[in-house]
Amino acid sequence: MVERQFLPAHVGIIMDGNGRWAKRRGLPRKMGHKAGAEAFRTIARYANRRGLRFLTVYVFSTENWKRPEDEVHAILKLLRNYLDEVDQYRDENIRIRFLGDLSVFDPDIREKMEEIRVESAHNTGMTLNLAINYGGRDEIVHAARRLAKRVQAGELAPEEITEALVSENLYAGDEPDVDLIIRPSGEYRLSNFLIWQSAYAEYVFMDEVLWPDFTPDHLEEALTEYQKRNRRFGGI
Repeated sequence: MVERQFLPAHVGIIMDGNGRWAKRRGLPRKMGHKAGAEAFRTIARYANRRGLRFLTVYVFSTENWKRPEDEVHAILKLLRNYLDEVDQYRDENIRIRFLGDLSVFDPDIREKMEEIRVESAHNTGMTLNLAINYGGRDEIVHAARRLAKRVQAGELAPEEITEALVSENLYAGDEPDVDLIIRPSGEYRLSNFLIWQSAYAEYVFMDEVLWPDFTPDHLEEALTEYQKRNRRFGGI
């Protein structure tokens, strides 16, 4: 087991394979998302106990709206259920944030998200970021628009825009870049996830496991692989 001082500060997980998990069992795709939600709960709690500082999970992308309507409704129902049960995290000292364009959601969902964010803001355990209606390119556009407004208002000159300033204007601009991205299910791509923050991330792709079957042992396997990597950040 990787010692706590050698853990990555920020881990991102692309929770992939719910639909295929269900199909292999002859079940509706929405049952795969339900099983995936259970895996998420287990991993989030374990990661907090394990000592991770930041965990960002890809819940629902800006492209996922293209999926069948009943599947989207099932995912939104699971989101509502999660928001209703988030009180269970109070005793675990987890700070919860929501990353993405939240304006598209119904008022009750937005209000609950904001309530959870505010109530958990002073927790000192792991920060859990839920990327919902999130896209990496959309996030960069969001940051660019914020900076453009400052330039338009005369608060900022174009030549004063730096990489650090762009980072600060992302959805969670006060958090460190991601160190490790994990993707189960055998796919080898980022799928528009944390594309700015992952410039120097390490990647662990897992062929043999779909997200609903992802366990703490799989997380430990990825952490062990991360520890073996030589991160040079462009140097020698």
